[in-house]
Amino acid sequence: MARLLIGLAGLMGAAGVALAAASAHGADASRLASASAMLLFHATAILASVALLARGLLHGGIGLIAAFGFVIGAALFAGDLTVRQYAGHSLFPFAAPTGGTTMILSWLAVTLAAAVKK
Repeated sequence: MARLLIGLAGLMGAAGVALAAASAHGADASRLASASAMLLFHATAILASVALLARGLLHGGIGLIAAFGFVIGAALFAGDLTVRQYAGHSLFPFAAPTGGTTMILSWLAVTLAAAVKK
């Protein structure tokens, strides 16, 4: 699981940098800047979660749920903003808010994973 999460974090980081570049060079590309930020921040959060799990500082099951929640939430949020930018429509109704809510819940899950004993 850890290697999968690390690989996904790497892909998210690469996509975040690519979207940052597209935002810097494109006209009216503020959506891409937001998408980039969410991918980059949460790629780092995934790597941190994996490291904390490996050190036993997070409850295993809850910590894994949080890490995968970061992946899903950031992908939905950034994917929706990117599709809106380039295609002019949403990924699906409420995709960005669903992704944002998933990221918020994942941060709360990290809090819970730190508080719950193994």
